[in-house]
Amino acid sequence: MDWKLTDNRPIWQQLTEQLTLRILKGEYPPGERLPGVRELAAQAGVNPNTMQRAMAQLEAGGLAVGSRTAGRTVTENTAVIEAATKERARAAVADCLKILSELGYSPSDALLFVKEELNHE
Repeated sequence: MDWKLTDNRPIWQQLTEQLTLRILKGEYPPGERLPGVRELAAQAGVNPNTMQRAMAQLEAGGLAVGSRTAGRTVTENTAVIEAATKERARAAVADCLKILSELGYSPSDALLFVKEELNHE
């Protein structure tokens, strides 16, 4: 797994976002056991306590379910995953609209850009 970490935000937040994205994309399907904290920490090159915090955030957000004996698994509640996916998509659109607005473009301009991009595919 490739981990992309920067110095501009807390590492645990970046780990949470990257793990969330992997769940939303289906790299970790519903019900699948997640790798252990130490294994993920070693892959990412971070302290296990930092990874533990990220995993706790996944649980708090409902994307992961913890068990003392079985470790953590991805939630089997697909509605939670679908809601998180839509939330992530809406946030991406909001970010895009903000950038375009800062450049002086309107929401209707943004729609036009999207249509143009779709026609280029």
